[in-house]
Amino acid sequence: MNNSGSEYEKRAKEYQKQGEEQTSRLNRISNFRLLTALIGFGGSLYLYFSKQETLGIAVFLPALLLFLYLVVRHNLLKREKGRIDILGKINEDSLKRLNGEWRTFEDTGGEYRDPEHDFSEDLDVFGQNSLFQWMNTAKTFAGRKALKVLLTDPPKKTEEIRERQAVAKELAGMLDWRQQLQAEALLSADKLQDPQPFYQWVRQRSPQYHRPAVRWMVQGLPLVLILLFTAAFVFPAFPFFIPYLVLLLQMGLTAYHYTERKQILDVVAPFLSNIKTDRAMLEKIEDQEFHSAYLKKLQQRLRNEQGETACRQIRRLEGIMDRTAVRHSQLYWLINILFLWDYQCMLVLEKWKEQSGDRIRDWIEALGEMEALCSLAVLYYDHPDWAVPRVYGDDRSLLFAAEVGHPLLPEDRVCNDIDRMKSGQVFLITGSNMSGKSTLLRTVGINLVLAYAGAPVCAKEFHCTVFDLYTSMRVRDDLEGKISSFYAELLRIKRMIEAAKRGEPVFFLLDEIFKGTNSRDRHTGARILIKLLSSEGAVGFVSTHDVELGDLEKEDSRIRNYHFREYYREGKLLFDYKLRKGVSNTRNAIYLMKMAGMDVPEEDA
Repeated sequence: MNNSGSEYEKRAKEYQKQGEEQTSRLNRISNFRLLTALIGFGGSLYLYFSKQETLGIAVFLPALLLFLYLVVRHNLLKREKGRIDILGKINEDSLKRLNGEWRTFEDTGGEYRDPEHDFSEDLDVFGQNSLFQWMNTAKTFAGRKALKVLLTDPPKKTEEIRERQAVAKELAGMLDWRQQLQAEALLSADKLQDPQPFYQWVRQRSPQYHRPAVRWMVQGLPLVLILLFTAAFVFPAFPFFIPYLVLLLQMGLTAYHYTERKQILDVVAPFLSNIKTDRAMLEKIEDQEFHSAYLKKLQQRLRNEQGETACRQIRRLEGIMDRTAVRHSQLYWLINILFLWDYQCMLVLEKWKEQSGDRIRDWIEALGEMEALCSLAVLYYDHPDWAVPRVYGDDRSLLFAAEVGHPLLPEDRVCNDIDRMKSGQVFLITGSNMSGKSTLLRTVGINLVLAYAGAPVCAKEFHCTVFDLYTSMRVRDDLEGKISSFYAELLRIKRMIEAAKRGEPVFFLLDEIFKGTNSRDRHTGARILIKLLSSEGAVGFVSTHDVELGDLEKEDSRIRNYHFREYYREGKLLFDYKLRKGVSNTRNAIYLMKMAGMDVPEEDA
């Protein structure tokens, strides 16, 4: 177990110990609370019915105060116990990630799967057993979405990628802070929602509540009503109908556009838990000292022109939202009429929207960006021996890797070297079934995805240009669209050809192309496609069983042959998954059929 694994294990045990201690404290407080109720309240009742009322009250009041203190203390300890349990689970999950048990993680990012995306479906970026499931530690909606964008639509500027690498490396050394940030999100009992409806609500304005006359009326009328009723009760000569007229006026104002105000105030209620979670997480970002200019700039996004923090501004919004909760009280109708409560809420809400409403989207997106960066930081912390990729933005169109492996495979994965690839270079990979061709293509592709996101890659050394990545590996029929797998494959290939012709830096991964047609057409079509992509300057890999395609190396020096091979030992078929130069000269289909229990005629075998 590496150093990160030892640290996770130590922290998991420590949090387990703290959790047990906290449980003991909670049990003691519960017992003491019960004892307080029995002795304090029971004793005061006994004294009261024994005609010792004064002594009974003297016992009851301290008992009540002590009981209330114990209730508050119990709730605080219970929340802290929840935090400790969550931190323990975070470290247990981190150990699972290291030990290859991450496939049990519930969040697979399955909703982000897109069969039409240029590469994400073929490279298992989302879904069960995916890159997202393995590396994601973001828990808010914005954080998960930010990581999704990093993995599927990375920046094209090398400066941004290098900056993100530096930031993720800084965050990698802040293990406790990263876990505390993650715990804040997990403490929320509610499922974190898409904030888009909240953004729309914040942008809505009701200009009538900004008028001075409306403000004076809403704030002044309840005070006038109270004074008039007081005068009517204190001074018998004061006419009673006057306060009743004001009361009728306020009833009319309450009914006026009531539904409109109700809709505005009701929208925000479901987001209260999310807002509180966001505020707690933003507070941790605001209070942390960072070194990189990138993170300092992100912190600065959380302040307004007056230097007030996002956390403070959100606290004000929480206070407003708590005030609106009165609307769910049974006495709400009376409070609303007497104090014009809905109007009062609208006044402070509109003022908050005007001062801070336009910035809240940026705050939440900054929080999401931080969560995505923390997901990258996990990889730097867990795999310090992995390479930090050198990403270039010029026209060299290169790829080079030493000892590159698939990051989602166990530690005993087989790694291979990828020779330097230049503009127009195509590596043709041949080999028998199960020898490792498709895995090699996915290894290259998924490491490119990690490199462009700003993460380390599973390699000893990795150099690449910023490519537009395209794949055609798992093409399926579209029955609803009446598109065959062969035609669907053509459409995908058409996109990469058009991109190459536009002069875009295309990197492609093609697995068994044109398998939906006869062998002659497949061979001819593959030759035409490989030559076309190469001539347009595209770079990539093509895996195939068609060893005759190996002749292309003799026709064009930019096309090079590599292969995987198998061997037999004690009647068993074995693979070493090592990439070698040249064309494969072995096959194993008949042997695999026999292993599967099929009867193969001797003459065919």
